[in-house]
Amino acid sequence: MKEVKNIAKNLFYLSRFCAFVYAFLTIYSTISLLTGWSLKFEGDYFNILFPFTKQTILIGEYNLTYILLDYLLVFVLYGIFFWLLGNVLKVFMQTKLFTQKNINQLKYFYILNLFVPSLATLIAYTFSTIDRDVILLIILHFIIGIFSYFLAQIFKQGVDLQNEQDLYI
Repeated sequence: MKEVKNIAKNLFYLSRFCAFVYAFLTIYSTISLLTGWSLKFEGDYFNILFPFTKQTILIGEYNLTYILLDYLLVFVLYGIFFWLLGNVLKVFMQTKLFTQKNINQLKYFYILNLFVPSLATLIAYTFSTIDRDVILLIILHFIIGIFSYFLAQIFKQGVDLQNEQDLYI
């Protein structure tokens, strides 16, 4: 079990790092797009530059629908995804795995993966087209959601067994 805790700990820090990167990119992009700071235009596209440089960090289509639904919404949702993934990984670092709090962390994660990508894509689809890669990502998140649901049910059964054993003793 020590090996699982070590792997979970390393992946937890990696997922938190990814969550903070997505949060930073969301905030930084929003500030750049609203103020024009570190922003450069090339035709119908915008380039967001690294702070205080002329190096491009992000490129996007300069269109309000694209910016809101295909750009910032993706950053926000993946920031949330990596944050919740970190919470799930944190579950495996605990000494007591089968708790209601851990089941809740798994529940938040599987709900996010089962429903949010499809809903976000449905909303975006009303304003733009959806390509094949987006459909593949929805399927991938759905599979992650299903496995997380199964894991949550296993944890729920573990909590029930612990409660039965506590009553028996």
